[in-house]
Amino acid sequence: MSYDFFPGFAAHWIDGNAGRIFARAGGEGPPLLLLHGFPQTHVMWAPIALDLARRFSVVAMDLRGYGWSAAPRSEGGALYSKRAMAADCVRVMESLGHVRFRLVGHDRGARVGYRLALDQPGRIEKLALLDILPTASVWRNIEAGVTPAAHWAFLAQEAPTPEREIARIGPDAYFERLMMGWTLERNLRAFDARALAAYRDGWRDPARIHAFCEDYRAGATLDRAADEQDLAAGRVIDAPVLALSGDFFLTSAAPALDAWRTTFAPHAQGAKIADAGHFVAEENPQATLEALNAFL
Repeated sequence: MSYDFFPGFAAHWIDGNAGRIFARAGGEGPPLLLLHGFPQTHVMWAPIALDLARRFSVVAMDLRGYGWSAAPRSEGGALYSKRAMAADCVRVMESLGHVRFRLVGHDRGARVGYRLALDQPGRIEKLALLDILPTASVWRNIEAGVTPAAHWAFLAQEAPTPEREIARIGPDAYFERLMMGWTLERNLRAFDARALAAYRDGWRDPARIHAFCEDYRAGATLDRAADEQDLAAGRVIDAPVLALSGDFFLTSAAPALDAWRTTFAPHAQGAKIADAGHFVAEENPQATLEALNAFL
C-alpha cells in the first residue's frame, strides 16, 4: 500500500523535454517550488511541505531521473545537465500557471535552482539553497584535497563503470552507506521508514542508477563548465539568496555562506541549522521550516 505523504495535494504528470515529470501541488499563496537532492525524491519535503502550504502554493517535483519522473538514457551527462533539469522546472511551473516563483532546493535540486536563477533571472523571486557549495567550488576543493567527496568522482566515471560497481555492491548497501555518512548521527534514524522505502524503490531501478551517474557526469563536465563561464563573466544571481547549512560541507571546506558570497551571490544571507547533518529538512525540520519561513 502506498502512503500519502502530501494529503490534500494534487498529483500531476507533466510532459517535459525528455519525458514526463511528476509533481505534487497544494496550498495557497505565492508559488514555491521544492527540489529534492540525491539519492532521494520529492518525498524528502514531507516533513515541512504541509506547513509551507499554509502560506504558499507549493509544488514538489521529482527531478529528471529520480522518483516517478522519466529517466531517459543518456551519454556523458548530456540529458542531465542542471540546465536541462531547470528546463523541466520551467515546464512544470508554467503548466501549473506559475511563470515566476520562489525556489527551495536541497543538494542536486539546489544546483538546478541556482543554474535556473543564473540562466533565467526573471523566473526566480527568492532562492534558498540547502547545504551545498557551487559545483565549480566543490570540484576545486576535491582537486585540492580539501573536500573528501569520493562519490562525485566515482559516479562521474564513464559508463558503465559505476553502474556495474553499484550493482555488484548492491544498491541498498551503496546508497544507504552514503546517506548514513552524511547525517549528523551517522545512521538512518532521521528518515521516516516510509520515505526510505520510496528512496529504495528509486535506487533499485537500474535505469535510475544510470540517471544518477549521468547527473554526476554532467556535474563534472557540463555543469562545471557553465559555472566557470559565469564566474569568468562575473555573473551573479539577481534574486535574494539564502544559504542554509548543516554539519556537512562545513567540516572540510569554507563555510557555505562565504562560498556563495565570493561567487554567485555576493549579498546572500546565511543560516546554520543546528543538530543536523546534510539532510536538514529531515534531520531538523522545525528549524529548517523556521529559517525558510523567515526568508521566503
